[in-house]
Amino acid sequence: MAMIETINLCKEYGDLIALDNLNLVIEEGDCFGFIGPNGAGKTTTIKVLATLLKPTRGQAMIDGLTVGYQNRQIRPRIGYVPDFMGAYEDMVVTEYLEFFASAYGIHGSQRKRVVADVLDLTDLNFKASAEVNSLSRGMSQRLSVARVLLHDPKVLLMDEPASGLDPRARIEMRELLKELKRMGKTIIISSHILHELAELCNVVGVIEKGQLLYNGTVKEIMQRARVEHAVHVAVAERTEEAAKLLHEMPSVKRVNIVEEDDPARPSGVSRPVIHVTFEETGVQHATDIPNRLINAGFRMTMFTDERVNLETAFMRLTQGLVQ
Repeated sequence: MAMIETINLCKEYGDLIALDNLNLVIEEGDCFGFIGPNGAGKTTTIKVLATLLKPTRGQAMIDGLTVGYQNRQIRPRIGYVPDFMGAYEDMVVTEYLEFFASAYGIHGSQRKRVVADVLDLTDLNFKASAEVNSLSRGMSQRLSVARVLLHDPKVLLMDEPASGLDPRARIEMRELLKELKRMGKTIIISSHILHELAELCNVVGVIEKGQLLYNGTVKEIMQRARVEHAVHVAVAERTEEAAKLLHEMPSVKRVNIVEEDDPARPSGVSRPVIHVTFEETGVQHATDIPNRLINAGFRMTMFTDERVNLETAFMRLTQGLVQ
């Protein structure tokens, strides 16, 4: 059974359609990366799943329970991490966590133990006595994660958890999320840092204008976005002649010469590189390039395959349409 499922989920604000028949299935233990332009519907989806918004139409279910009708049973199963957490003045970190542990019905020695455990997991022990409103952005985000782990939820709903973090804090947050993934949590993460989602998530969803454009593995989304195949080639001399020769190959769509930094020379020194783009059906012809150049008397200095990453896949699958 899916841990999270939406069926024709719609959320409207008057004439504004925030979610348009969203159908989503996330299995137990998945780490799901939710990507899309600003205003695409990511935060709305997460807030519906967090029982903070009621759907206009359709269904959203968590662990077999229906949002809007079984919220009281759903809330102990979820942990919601917003992009910005609210601070409580004059509360230190330990008091803050004990307050929420009490709200979750955790009392006595168990509460002390649980608070100590989440401080250890999120590496916040050294901030246990610090005031909450004195924490840096990165520490605040880690405290927000610690708060939602107090009751050991099955599902974590994380809305831009790395937003506004400096590089070090972002790396620390990524390592924490990896540990939560290893613990078997089902995680939804919305983020604009796509290369980190590709490293963290086994499944991604692309949403635009409230509609789910794609839902599947990272590898599958790369393949779907790749409608053509490109290789980069450099030769020691006569680059234009080599480009003309490669343009005559079967299935070649286009050939461009681009100035790129030369890694073998000082910074700022460039070299001409030939970008050869094949139709996807003619990808096998790319392997013929070295023989063709060598047989024609060229000395090849570079031959690399152009990789489609999550960022380029996102740009190809979306058109920047927002509400």
